[in-house]
Amino acid sequence: MLLQRDTWSKAEYEQAAHAAIERLASHVDSSQRGERPAVAQPSIEDNIEALELRSLIRGGGLDSRRFSDFLGDYLERTTRLHHPGSLAHQVASPDIPAALADLIHGAINDTAAIYEMGAAGATIELVVLEWMLEKVGWSPDRSAGVLTHGGSLANLTALLAARARVAPDAWEQGTPADLAVLAPPSVHYSVRRAVSILGLGERAVCELEVDELERIRVDRLGDALERVRADGRRPMALVAASCATATGLHDDLNGIADFCERNGIWLHTDAAHGASALLSPKHRELLDGIDRSDSVIWDAHKMLRTSSLCAAVLMRSGADLMGAFHQKASYLFYDDQDSEGVDFIGRAFECTKGAIGMKLFLNLAWRGEHGLGAYVGDCYDKTLRFHELISARPGFECPYSPESNILCFRYGRDGSRQVAIREHLIAQGEFHISSAEIGGERYLRIVPTAPATDDETIERLLDAIEEADRGLD
Repeated sequence: MLLQRDTWSKAEYEQAAHAAIERLASHVDSSQRGERPAVAQPSIEDNIEALELRSLIRGGGLDSRRFSDFLGDYLERTTRLHHPGSLAHQVASPDIPAALADLIHGAINDTAAIYEMGAAGATIELVVLEWMLEKVGWSPDRSAGVLTHGGSLANLTALLAARARVAPDAWEQGTPADLAVLAPPSVHYSVRRAVSILGLGERAVCELEVDELERIRVDRLGDALERVRADGRRPMALVAASCATATGLHDDLNGIADFCERNGIWLHTDAAHGASALLSPKHRELLDGIDRSDSVIWDAHKMLRTSSLCAAVLMRSGADLMGAFHQKASYLFYDDQDSEGVDFIGRAFECTKGAIGMKLFLNLAWRGEHGLGAYVGDCYDKTLRFHELISARPGFECPYSPESNILCFRYGRDGSRQVAIREHLIAQGEFHISSAEIGGERYLRIVPTAPATDDETIERLLDAIEEADRGLD
């Protein structure tokens, strides 16, 4: 039998894959050693020219021999999440097992939405979800979940389920205009986006009163409910953070759950970043009360060292998740369907949903639950140590003691100067940090996730900030 021209070539794949592995291994190794910049931002036109993007798109010609050089150039023009100075965002430095999962998926392209399209991947997702539900404190027999491509989809799925409970006809009749979502002003932007997507508009978000560090004030929740009702609205859900994106601080979940239970309000906990602390015996108490939520989201690609994206939306009542969607598609569903396995498509937005559970499964299978928990605990502990180093430096100020691996601080009190310092550091390339506002004040912000980040890294960062500030005068 003659092979077609476009048939997969084993030799070509092996040559290109070996080249990729060699380049990527060197990239991660040099990144961990801090030998190259943590962040690179060439101009778009420079990238287009250096990578020959337009000519390659139109003419092709990139083969397994040229690929190694192309990849090398590409890697020089991107951020290095394994770099000790990579401190800006809540994105993991992936572990080896998760990287292997992406290699597998890139070759076979199995999906987990329909069991017949990827039985092994769907089974892995089912078992991973059982494990996550148990970590939250729920029984897989009564609860349910699904993996999604990111926390934004997970938040939207949770609010869809909350809508289905309070307005069961909304899928066919449309979202009632009198629904409201209670949330702190600092709630993740994806929640406001979800509320708008649901057709309510951002004005349906009733902002809760918070303390000076933007944590929900449980003692003022009754006032918020009165405002909602006075506005002629019904509460659809209350969104709590564990932990908050900007500060890494946790809301009082038990206090909030008490209020929600008394008033029959759906409690959604955005634990995209913080739920991984459930694996750390020293830190899991930060999430006390999470099991009293109606829904929880948990991003493995933040603290469990998977590549992007691998997020879970979990619900205490499995029936609530099953009620979030109502699909009709004759090419996927038919009457009296009784297939083997589990079809996740009834729980998720995605139809062609990648087998993303493999990333988390392999990390767990390789490192063990205790290994991942030790990593989370180490990140949290060293961030507390970094807080002590920063607070001890003259001119530096931290507004709080960290509860996670997210820490805000500032040098001086001029908000515009914090932004200018950050931009200078990014232009220099050795350090990649972010910034955030707390109570209207601008701070610098770090999220240590790279294992290579240590005390010496932070001391150098502080030196660099002082030098950058002098250069602004």
